[in-house]
Amino acid sequence: MKDRHTGYMVCYACCLMILLQATAYISSAADWPGFRGPNRDGISSESDIPTVWSDTQNVAWKCKLPGAGFSSPIVVGKQIVVTCYKMEEGQLKRYLVSVDRELGKIVWSRVVPATGTVNRGPGFGTRHGHASHTPVSDGKNVYVLFGSSGVFAFDLQGNQLWSASVGSENAAMFGSAASPILYKDRLIVTAAAESESIRALDCMTGKEIWKTEAGDLSRSYCTPSLVTNLRGDDELLISVPFEVWSLNPDTGTLLWYAETKVDTNAVPSLVTQGEIAYVIGGRSGGRTAMRIGGQGDVTKSSVIWSTRGGSYVSSPVIYQGHLYWCNDRGIAYCVDITTGREVTRKRLGGEFYASIVLIEDRLYAVSRFGGTFVLKATPELKQIAHNRLSDTSDFSGSPAVSDGQLILRSDTYLYAIEAD
Repeated sequence: MKDRHTGYMVCYACCLMILLQATAYISSAADWPGFRGPNRDGISSESDIPTVWSDTQNVAWKCKLPGAGFSSPIVVGKQIVVTCYKMEEGQLKRYLVSVDRELGKIVWSRVVPATGTVNRGPGFGTRHGHASHTPVSDGKNVYVLFGSSGVFAFDLQGNQLWSASVGSENAAMFGSAASPILYKDRLIVTAAAESESIRALDCMTGKEIWKTEAGDLSRSYCTPSLVTNLRGDDELLISVPFEVWSLNPDTGTLLWYAETKVDTNAVPSLVTQGEIAYVIGGRSGGRTAMRIGGQGDVTKSSVIWSTRGGSYVSSPVIYQGHLYWCNDRGIAYCVDITTGREVTRKRLGGEFYASIVLIEDRLYAVSRFGGTFVLKATPELKQIAHNRLSDTSDFSGSPAVSDGQLILRSDTYLYAIEAD
């Protein structure tokens, strides 16, 4: 293995003796339980989401939030859960907020005071603030990472069940951003900024099951993905600068790695189709396709194509043989998944941090300050609609889709877009 991997360590806690059985997911099929939805791929099974809306059309309600944030809302049954943050008299407060998805009213709100030193100001590269992690739910509880304040578990009535520290948030220059995900009986947390580690915590107790540590994580802001290879084995995929890693999600050990064109900062999540994983990202932007299921350095044996051009922040979706995404400079892309060749690029304008959502054959792309574009999910990228609200604050959270509603969040409001 290359020298950059010699620092890779795996620590096991005594609670590895816990049985590795799947956590039963008891919420409805319409839920949007974590970042990028039930399959973590930005694809919705809904069919009746409006393509056109405004302040006076197809907005079921809007709810004033107690603070700002780049995190995405999630939907669990009749609740929408989202995180926020606010500075009050020089003190940072982080919020977990539950909103009734029918009435658009806050049901409960919990404040988690910051711990440690908050050493990042509002300058370039830190504009996302302190609420960039999307919560995740197993249908019974909600789990959230609040940076140096730690990981917290709440039940759906807002009662705190446990908390766990994962580090002090000082390793990454742009702060903390990756969202936790669920696997079997554990919560997997990418604590890159807090401790340059990935950890698995027991969902019941918050106790550590395993931990990996590697220096390259300091420039990774990627929410990991879970895939199953052709042998039937599960893999945990994460993008780091210049590489993709595959870990065993049961133990945290490194299975394989492949070199990519994702330079400097790795933010977007991977997407997969069959045995192929696709990654985009980096400040200059690159994209790579590789087969999963390997062992060791698989760069020569498993990388199918690798080229320049990607997205700095937002993650892609796959639809009918193509990858689609919008980059932070306001350009929509369509790329052939077989060759990696760019088929189309279309300038929309504005700036995009939110990831595209696919609903039927339509792409919903939320820009930070320029409204939401609805595009046909074909190589022509035909624009169907461009929807603006009077809210001039930042829309950087990716939308949620559930039971006839498109849920948008800004730094000021939460919105339910629904057919009148």
